[in-house]
Amino acid sequence: MSQRTETNAKLGTGPAPQVPQAPAVTDWIGRYLNQQKAALDSIPHDAVSRLIARLRAALAEDRQIFVFGNGGSAANASHFATDLGKGSSDKLGKRFRVLSINDNVSWITALGNDYAYEDVYVRQLENYARPGDFVLVMSVSGNSPNLVKAVDWAKRRGVHTAALVGGKRGRLADLADDAIVIDSHHYGRVEDAHMAICHMLCYAFIEHPEWAGP
Repeated sequence: MSQRTETNAKLGTGPAPQVPQAPAVTDWIGRYLNQQKAALDSIPHDAVSRLIARLRAALAEDRQIFVFGNGGSAANASHFATDLGKGSSDKLGKRFRVLSINDNVSWITALGNDYAYEDVYVRQLENYARPGDFVLVMSVSGNSPNLVKAVDWAKRRGVHTAALVGGKRGRLADLADDAIVIDSHHYGRVEDAHMAICHMLCYAFIEHPEWAGP
């Protein structure tokens, strides 16, 4: 063994081990991608168009937009708020007032500890939300108790509600004013499809700023 090879081995910087390209692995990748494409193809174009119109109205009326979820859906909510609040707003020169309410860990843990985990979002909406505002939630199951409780509260107080869910639909699909159902029960594929919708909602205004209106 050369001195350089011996040093690399000690440092763990040698050639990376090769993943076997067995037919089973490549076949699985192909199936996964085909099923992901099917999940994306299940996105209803007219429903996404309605959400774009809803965001346009929120911008024109200076409404607050609240977005939230749990786990991977919470990450999607944070990502969406960043893209809409910065990318879309920068392009338009007019700001979307969008807030991801799953990002304040101190507040969420205080609410979960002092009340219940199902209250961590509805209690924040009680502070912020007003009639005419817009709530967007994401949930693969459609049954997360904290999302159901928040959407129910918001809807009863004149806040427009929308939900992105998976094939199980859950209570959110029937409760929200607008719901988009992805035809899959696979958490990863549904979350990826939800993020694709979020990107469309943002890039609609980035690529077509005229759609925001005067």
